[in-house]
Amino acid sequence: MAILVLAVPAVTALGFLVPAWRRGMLWAAAASALVSLAAAIALATTVVRTGPVSALGGLLRADALSAFLLVVISAVAVPATLATPGHFAAETAAGRATERTAARHGLLVHLFLAAMTLAVLAANLGLLWVSIEATTVVTAFLVGQSRTRTAVEAAWKYVVICSAGLALALLGTLLLGYASGHAGGGLDLAGLAAGASGLDSGVTRIAVTLLVLGFGAKAGLAPLHAWLPDAHSQAPAPVSALMSGVLLAVAFYAVLRVKVVSDAALGAGFARGLLTVMALASLLVAATLLLAQRDYKRMLAYSSIEHLGLVSFGAAVGGPVATAAVLVHVLGHGLVKAVLFLGAGRVAQGTGTSRIDRVRGLAARGPVLAGCLGAGVLALAGMPPFSLFASELGLARAGFAGGLGWATAIVLVLVLVVAAALAGHTTRMLLGDPPGGPGAARAPVTVPRATRVALAVPLVAGAVLGFWTGPLSSLLHAAASAGGGAS
Repeated sequence: MAILVLAVPAVTALGFLVPAWRRGMLWAAAASALVSLAAAIALATTVVRTGPVSALGGLLRADALSAFLLVVISAVAVPATLATPGHFAAETAAGRATERTAARHGLLVHLFLAAMTLAVLAANLGLLWVSIEATTVVTAFLVGQSRTRTAVEAAWKYVVICSAGLALALLGTLLLGYASGHAGGGLDLAGLAAGASGLDSGVTRIAVTLLVLGFGAKAGLAPLHAWLPDAHSQAPAPVSALMSGVLLAVAFYAVLRVKVVSDAALGAGFARGLLTVMALASLLVAATLLLAQRDYKRMLAYSSIEHLGLVSFGAAVGGPVATAAVLVHVLGHGLVKAVLFLGAGRVAQGTGTSRIDRVRGLAARGPVLAGCLGAGVLALAGMPPFSLFASELGLARAGFAGGLGWATAIVLVLVLVVAAALAGHTTRMLLGDPPGGPGAARAPVTVPRATRVALAVPLVAGAVLGFWTGPLSSLLHAAASAGGGAS
């Protein structure tokens, strides 16, 4: 089953190379994402019942934490791929894309999904690093897909900053391998966690710092966060949905794996301090820059920095409640951010602008789209009944109970600032008359049927998760333990 989860996006990517299949491949890609989701759920069920499973001679390994991230990847991929045909239909009609462009997009997106799946299934820290580096290479072409000056600049900025961060992570990997080698081990993640008490503390401390900073850069955490607003705002809407909803979570998954080793080797305090500083810095950056934001796609990107800051804070707190809240937050954020970026893409196509001050009266011009965007922003701001409310409440509760009351208070203040900024910007876009008075353009902003499904279903799922985790409960408990939540 682990091999199937990896093979589905890889085989789908190959389908885009066949010219005769290109016309229908975008719809086939949505079916592929559904198959991946079913396979991920089946794998998660197996892991919960029987424990971790391995494949390809131990090269791949899936425990509960891996299985949970696979569900997140597939759950976000479904709406992103379902909305892609409509996105490219509008781009083609406007002369900004061709059938060949759409095929190249599909190929790169499914290579991207395959690379993230491999990262989550990697049993070895070295293979995990290689997989995350592969996502950088693939998504650089997706970010610069429009080939405008700003898109190409954003792609280069993304490559330079993320490569610098991953260079730090590579050095940390080598140092941790050196420490493990002297203790008779290697880079196997399970082996590193089991034998962490025998690692040299000085070398391990440096290695953990480099790894957290390096993988944190790919997760969009301060101080190496500057690539994220540019890349997310210039990438096509389905790609932005995947980058914000999944890529950041996969990168933070690597941080969680490193934290497990750090806690066993150095005690919980070292990683806690490092992650707390990065979390507060990320929240401060997001809150400050959101207040005066003028571009709604960049607004959503800065919101991603805020939410990864919350995830980092939850990981710093540790314990079963905080770790479970982190995982619920990752899933909820992925679903909501997919809705918002896909919706923002439709707004940009319908209005021709990404400027907040140039979008007015959206509720009258596109009530379905406006309703989904409004509900998505409420969810993003942590309003009930959505799952982000439940996860943020769990993080706050765990923070106060875990001896980080001062940091939790700062986090809550910054979250309120971000929520106020998001609500203010979005309200101005949804309500009122279009700019320019009576002669202004008032053409309706339409949404294709498949895109409506892609916008509505994740919102419903996010609302249900806010008060009922259902079959996910056992997986969450096991994943929280695998992520260090049992300590």
